[in-house]
Amino acid sequence: MVSPDAVLQLELDTRQRQSRYRQRKILQSPQGVEVLVDGRRCLGFSSNDYLGLANHPALIAAFQQASNQYGVGSGASHLVSGHGTEHQALEEELAAFTGRPRALLFSTGYMANVGVIRALMGQGDLVVQDKLNHASLLDGGFLCRAQFERYAHGKGTAAQALLAGNSAQRKLLATDGVFSMDGDLADLPTLADIADQNNAWLLVDDAHGFGVLGESGRGICEHFAMDINRLPILVGTLGKSFGTFGAFVAGSEVLIESLIQFARTYIYTTALPPAVAAASRVALTLIDRESWRREKLQGLIAHFQQGAAERGIPVMASSTPIQPVLIGDDKNVVTMGEYLLKAGFWTGAIRPPTVPVGSARLRITLTAEHEVAQLDALLDTLAVALKTLGSDTE
Repeated sequence: MVSPDAVLQLELDTRQRQSRYRQRKILQSPQGVEVLVDGRRCLGFSSNDYLGLANHPALIAAFQQASNQYGVGSGASHLVSGHGTEHQALEEELAAFTGRPRALLFSTGYMANVGVIRALMGQGDLVVQDKLNHASLLDGGFLCRAQFERYAHGKGTAAQALLAGNSAQRKLLATDGVFSMDGDLADLPTLADIADQNNAWLLVDDAHGFGVLGESGRGICEHFAMDINRLPILVGTLGKSFGTFGAFVAGSEVLIESLIQFARTYIYTTALPPAVAAASRVALTLIDRESWRREKLQGLIAHFQQGAAERGIPVMASSTPIQPVLIGDDKNVVTMGEYLLKAGFWTGAIRPPTVPVGSARLRITLTAEHEVAQLDALLDTLAVALKTLGSDTE
């Protein structure tokens, strides 16, 4: 008998030869602009903590107070004995924040997307998705046993063709709101029209839009002025702009009750710790009240884009905190990432299968805690790195 390790080692060796081997770095400080990584002090440009709330004193105080009051763990799933006062209050506040009748907490964004799609769709149904959707949406499509089709990124006409030519019982059109590796936005008004024309339900995962987009941080729905009639299934996460952990789905009374009854990733998992819910409630208040965080962030985004253009840096067009610098070759992007880290800048080196082959990139993320001088320092170093190490995009 061939041992599992022998077979698996061959796959690991292949991934290493392809320069796609993933290795974890150890963060030895709180999330923030100045971080300690593997013993090295550097400026962090790889976190999704877009509004700088993960280490906010008010969130920490709420977490500590709730831990003292409710303990550390929730003890069970929401439907057994794990649904507490803080969970209920957060769901109600998220519903109000998103302008939906109800919201439902999930333990992770991955579980939310997989759970929603599996609960709503099955054999005889059709799921249509953008090819660059997050892995959790794609896995939901694969696992739900419905017919699953994908269209080229951003091509609404292709989505229209897939939906119009199919007589499935139920149809679901699902998309990211902000695409996590490109930083661009889905054309939601067009997708909503397509869904309406083809009697399909529209699902949007706005993980990277909440807190960032819209005048009051309510995300891509506010950005495009879309209500529940245009966008019936809204998914969001708490681990990015909120600075905490977990996820939620917001929608109608019937939708949320259906998920409580049929979403396996909700029913069969332990509820979030109450302290996390308590901290998330404070984050929600700060997102709603402190518009200066979004205003400063938008200024930093514009400055980074302009600075990259002036230095000839191949940054992809993005109006969000996600600023990808296209490198191309897998080995080159790893080398570039290590060069930047040694120079004091922590960025993400993203390679296939997370992005398409030939589109490896540095995923640089900005937060409201960054300053212009720090962006300029990164841009100057990046320009030197590109000239020194080269790029497939040159």
